[in-house]
Amino acid sequence: MQTNGSIQQNYGPSAIATPANALTLFRLAATPVFLVILLTTKVGWIPLFIWFVLTSTDGVDGWIARKQGTTRSGAFLDPLADKFLVLGAFGALAVTGVFSFLPVIITGARELFMSLYRSYKSRQGVSIPAGSIAKMKTFTQDIAVAIAISPIGETFRAISVVVLWISVILGVVSFLIYLNNGRRIAIS
Repeated sequence: MQTNGSIQQNYGPSAIATPANALTLFRLAATPVFLVILLTTKVGWIPLFIWFVLTSTDGVDGWIARKQGTTRSGAFLDPLADKFLVLGAFGALAVTGVFSFLPVIITGARELFMSLYRSYKSRQGVSIPAGSIAKMKTFTQDIAVAIAISPIGETFRAISVVVLWISVILGVVSFLIYLNNGRRIAIS
Protein backbone atom coordinates (compact mmCIF):
# COMPACT_ATOMS: atom_id res chain seq x y z
CA MET A 1 0.00 0.00 0.00
CA GLN A 2 1.32 3.44 -0.83
CA THR A 3 0.52 6.44 1.34
CA ASN A 4 1.82 9.98 0.82
CA GLY A 5 4.68 8.70 -1.32
CA SER A 6 5.88 6.16 1.28
CA ILE A 7 5.37 2.43 1.21
CA GLN A 8 3.48 1.08 4.17
CA GLN A 9 3.16 -2.62 4.88
CA ASN A 10 0.16 -3.81 6.81
CA TYR A 11 0.43 -6.75 9.18
CA GLY A 12 -2.48 -8.73 10.51
CA PRO A 13 -3.07 -9.55 14.18
CA SER A 14 -1.40 -12.96 13.87
CA ALA A 15 1.84 -11.66 12.29
CA ILE A 16 5.05 -12.33 14.17
CA ALA A 17 7.90 -11.07 11.98
CA THR A 18 7.15 -7.33 11.93
CA PRO A 19 9.43 -4.29 12.18
CA ALA A 20 7.79 -3.32 15.48
CA ASN A 21 8.44 -6.78 16.94
CA ALA A 22 12.04 -6.67 15.70
CA LEU A 23 12.58 -3.44 17.62
CA THR A 24 10.92 -4.91 20.72
CA LEU A 25 13.13 -8.02 20.48
CA PHE A 26 16.18 -5.75 20.17
CA ARG A 27 15.16 -4.03 23.42
CA LEU A 28 14.64 -7.40 25.09
CA ALA A 29 18.00 -8.77 23.91
CA ALA A 30 19.93 -5.58 24.74
CA THR A 31 18.59 -5.34 28.28
CA PRO A 32 20.99 -7.90 29.84
CA VAL A 33 23.95 -6.10 28.26
CA PHE A 34 22.67 -2.82 29.68
CA LEU A 35 22.22 -4.37 33.12
CA VAL A 36 25.81 -5.68 33.16
CA ILE A 37 27.06 -2.21 32.24
CA LEU A 38 24.81 -0.66 34.89
CA LEU A 39 25.97 -3.08 37.59
CA THR A 40 29.63 -2.41 36.79
CA THR A 41 29.53 1.35 36.29
CA LYS A 42 26.36 2.50 38.18
CA VAL A 43 26.41 5.98 36.65
CA GLY A 44 27.82 7.65 33.59
CA TRP A 45 27.15 8.86 30.10
CA ILE A 46 27.37 5.38 28.56
CA PRO A 47 24.64 3.78 30.71
CA LEU A 48 22.53 6.93 30.35
CA PHE A 49 22.87 6.84 26.54
CA ILE A 50 21.99 3.13 26.41
CA TRP A 51 19.01 3.75 28.72
CA PHE A 52 17.82 6.55 26.43
CA VAL A 53 18.12 4.35 23.34
CA LEU A 54 16.34 1.39 24.95
CA THR A 55 13.49 3.44 26.42
CA SER A 56 13.08 5.35 23.16
CA THR A 57 12.56 2.11 21.25
CA ASP A 58 9.39 1.57 23.29
CA GLY A 59 7.72 4.61 21.77
CA VAL A 60 9.13 3.93 18.32
CA ASP A 61 7.93 0.31 18.17
CA GLY A 62 4.48 1.44 19.30
CA TRP A 63 4.39 4.08 16.58
CA ILE A 64 5.46 1.55 13.95
CA ALA A 65 2.86 -0.95 15.16
CA ARG A 66 0.08 1.64 14.97
CA LYS A 67 1.16 2.53 11.42
CA GLN A 68 1.62 -1.01 10.15
CA GLY A 69 -0.83 -3.00 12.23
CA THR A 70 -0.78 -4.18 15.82
CA THR A 71 -0.26 -7.87 16.47
CA ARG A 72 -1.01 -10.28 19.30
CA SER A 73 2.68 -11.14 19.50
CA GLY A 74 3.54 -7.44 19.83
CA ALA A 75 0.87 -6.98 22.48
CA PHE A 76 2.60 -9.75 24.45
CA LEU A 77 6.26 -8.91 23.71
CA ASP A 78 6.18 -5.12 24.19
CA PRO A 79 5.00 -5.09 27.84
CA LEU A 80 7.34 -8.03 28.56
CA ALA A 81 10.33 -6.09 27.20
CA ASP A 82 9.27 -2.99 29.15
CA LYS A 83 8.95 -4.89 32.42
CA PHE A 84 12.26 -6.70 31.88
CA LEU A 85 14.06 -3.41 31.20
CA VAL A 86 12.52 -1.33 34.00
CA LEU A 87 12.51 -4.00 36.69
CA GLY A 88 16.04 -5.01 35.70
CA ALA A 89 17.24 -1.41 36.02
CA PHE A 90 15.39 -0.96 39.33
CA GLY A 91 16.89 -4.20 40.65
CA ALA A 92 20.41 -3.30 39.52
CA LEU A 93 20.08 0.13 41.15
CA ALA A 94 18.81 -1.47 44.36
CA VAL A 95 21.66 -4.01 44.42
CA THR A 96 24.20 -1.21 43.97
CA GLY A 97 22.56 0.85 46.73
CA VAL A 98 21.24 3.65 44.54
CA PHE A 99 17.57 2.75 45.18
CA SER A 100 16.13 1.06 48.23
CA PHE A 101 14.55 -2.35 47.77
CA LEU A 102 11.05 -1.40 49.01
CA PRO A 103 9.91 0.59 45.94
CA VAL A 104 11.48 -2.05 43.70
CA ILE A 105 9.55 -4.83 45.47
CA ILE A 106 6.28 -2.86 45.31
CA THR A 107 6.81 -2.18 41.61
CA GLY A 108 7.71 -5.81 40.91
CA ALA A 109 4.64 -7.05 42.80
CA ARG A 110 2.42 -4.61 40.89
CA GLU A 111 3.80 -5.79 37.57
CA LEU A 112 3.37 -9.46 38.52
CA PHE A 113 -0.21 -8.99 39.71
CA MET A 114 -1.03 -6.83 36.69
CA SER A 115 0.29 -9.49 34.30
CA LEU A 116 -1.67 -12.21 36.07
CA TYR A 117 -4.83 -10.08 36.10
CA ARG A 118 -4.55 -9.20 32.41
CA SER A 119 -3.98 -12.86 31.56
CA TYR A 120 -7.02 -13.88 33.63
CA LYS A 121 -9.23 -11.22 32.01
CA SER A 122 -7.89 -12.09 28.56
CA ARG A 123 -9.09 -15.69 29.00
CA GLN A 124 -12.53 -14.17 29.67
CA GLY A 125 -12.29 -12.24 26.40
CA VAL A 126 -11.70 -8.91 28.14
CA SER A 127 -8.89 -6.63 26.97
CA ILE A 128 -7.82 -3.81 29.27
CA PRO A 129 -5.68 -1.24 27.45
CA ALA A 130 -3.07 0.89 29.20
CA GLY A 131 -4.52 4.11 30.55
CA SER A 132 -2.98 7.54 30.87
CA ILE A 133 -1.92 7.01 34.50
CA ALA A 134 -0.09 3.81 33.55
CA LYS A 135 1.68 5.71 30.79
CA MET A 136 2.67 8.42 33.30
CA LYS A 137 3.95 5.64 35.58
CA THR A 138 6.17 4.33 32.81
CA PHE A 139 7.45 7.84 32.03
CA THR A 140 8.29 8.53 35.69
CA GLN A 141 10.04 5.15 35.98
CA ASP A 142 12.17 6.02 32.97
CA ILE A 143 12.97 9.47 34.40
CA ALA A 144 13.83 8.05 37.85
CA VAL A 145 16.38 5.69 36.31
CA ALA A 146 17.75 8.37 33.97
CA ILE A 147 18.36 10.77 36.86
CA ALA A 148 19.84 8.02 39.03
CA ILE A 149 22.35 6.84 36.40
CA SER A 150 23.28 10.21 34.94
CA PRO A 151 26.75 11.52 35.77
CA ILE A 152 25.08 14.35 37.70
CA GLY A 153 22.85 11.78 39.46
CA GLU A 154 24.76 11.95 42.74
CA THR A 155 23.89 15.63 43.04
CA PHE A 156 20.24 14.90 42.28
CA ARG A 157 19.96 11.54 44.07
CA ALA A 158 17.07 12.78 46.21
CA ILE A 159 15.16 13.83 43.09
CA SER A 160 15.53 10.36 41.54
CA VAL A 161 14.19 8.78 44.74
CA VAL A 162 11.20 11.16 44.81
CA VAL A 163 10.46 10.42 41.14
CA LEU A 164 10.83 6.69 41.87
CA TRP A 165 8.22 6.93 44.65
CA ILE A 166 5.91 8.94 42.39
CA SER A 167 6.14 6.08 39.87
CA VAL A 168 5.28 3.60 42.64
CA ILE A 169 2.20 5.62 43.62
CA LEU A 170 1.13 5.93 39.97
CA GLY A 171 1.65 2.18 39.57
CA VAL A 172 -0.58 1.34 42.52
CA VAL A 173 -3.26 3.82 41.40
CA SER A 174 -3.18 2.53 37.82
CA PHE A 175 -3.47 -1.06 39.08
CA LEU A 176 -6.59 -0.13 41.07
CA ILE A 177 -8.01 1.56 37.98
CA TYR A 178 -7.28 -1.58 35.92
CA LEU A 179 -9.11 -3.70 38.50
CA ASN A 180 -12.10 -1.38 38.41
CA ASN A 181 -12.13 -1.18 34.60
CA GLY A 182 -11.83 -4.95 34.28
CA ARG A 183 -14.77 -5.40 36.63
CA ARG A 184 -16.89 -2.81 34.77
CA ILE A 185 -16.08 -4.27 31.34
CA ALA A 186 -16.96 -7.77 32.56
CA ILE A 187 -20.33 -6.52 33.90
CA SER A 188 -21.36 -4.71 30.70
